[in-house]
Amino acid sequence: MSSSNGMNYAPQGKPRPVVTQGEFIFAAMSLDHGHIYGMCNGLREAGGTLKWVYDPDPAKVEVFCRTYPEVQVAFSQEQILQDNEVMLVAAAAVTNERGPLGVKVMQHGKHYFTDKAPFTTLDQLADAKKTAAETAKKYSVYYSERLHVESAEFAGQLIKDGAIGRVLQVIGLGPHRLNAHMRPDWFFKKEQYGGILCDIGSHQIEQFLYYAGCKDATVQHSKVANYNNKQYPELEDYGDANLIGDNGATNYFRVDWFTPDGLSTWGDGRTMILGTNGYIELRKYVDIARSNTGDHLFLVNGEGEHKIEVKDQVGFPYFGALILDILNGTDLAMPQEHTFKAAELCLEAQRQAIRVE
Repeated sequence: MSSSNGMNYAPQGKPRPVVTQGEFIFAAMSLDHGHIYGMCNGLREAGGTLKWVYDPDPAKVEVFCRTYPEVQVAFSQEQILQDNEVMLVAAAAVTNERGPLGVKVMQHGKHYFTDKAPFTTLDQLADAKKTAAETAKKYSVYYSERLHVESAEFAGQLIKDGAIGRVLQVIGLGPHRLNAHMRPDWFFKKEQYGGILCDIGSHQIEQFLYYAGCKDATVQHSKVANYNNKQYPELEDYGDANLIGDNGATNYFRVDWFTPDGLSTWGDGRTMILGTNGYIELRKYVDIARSNTGDHLFLVNGEGEHKIEVKDQVGFPYFGALILDILNGTDLAMPQEHTFKAAELCLEAQRQAIRVE
């Protein structure tokens, strides 16, 4: 998968199985976004067995089968949902279809793993929360800019170990390359993609809650714009927001579709985390003009200045933890309350956003 196109960016790690072959069986469906490949890579590397794939578009299925030749092609969603061996369904549907699909999957007795953003309306969120509680099934979300980035994972470990003290502020920068000619029609329709703060803003809010240890937060201000893509009137190519967490930590993030063609990857994603005793900066995907590889972590605290290269050192533990949560009935990989709160706040940021030009 090309690193120049974020829609098809699918990280691969070293196999770190937590189960044996056939112990955890999952299926894939709704292949509308390329993130389905990163989701499946993570689950397979953790030992999951990919049994089925389904999508109404044969061309998407053909590409998927070339990537995962062991998979069987289902003739309908129902064939997968009726298979008692399947424990989890991974899906990357059109954004406004993700919530209803998740409800259907959970009602069929299976756990659900969806690409972000998980919802486009608060009603969809309410339905999913209700169904998850009734069925005791997980509604998991692929917040990939933390879960599938080794430097982001290691930053969380450093914070838990007290490396920078209490977290006071998180600043997130999430630029993306538009590649408009490669995008499907739904990407440009507000009802279907939900808006920029709902979509790629969801990564930033999830990271803030996680790094700052917040259970809740308040959106203080948010805004969106379509500065430079008037040929797509429903597209928002810029958004930002300020939040205050329930523990006093603050957050500012900016997301946009303005990555220039000269950058070696799809976006110069960065995160800055300020603590009482130091700070961390993540240059996730590139260190511009110095290195076109990712996962550069900078730590400054009372012990000095440190640059830590974590690529291929940390792995992606979320996927194995998710599998073990499902098998053991635990809630450790990402607590369900946290998953839903991040979704709620990105919807709220989108709802109250001021549009500027």
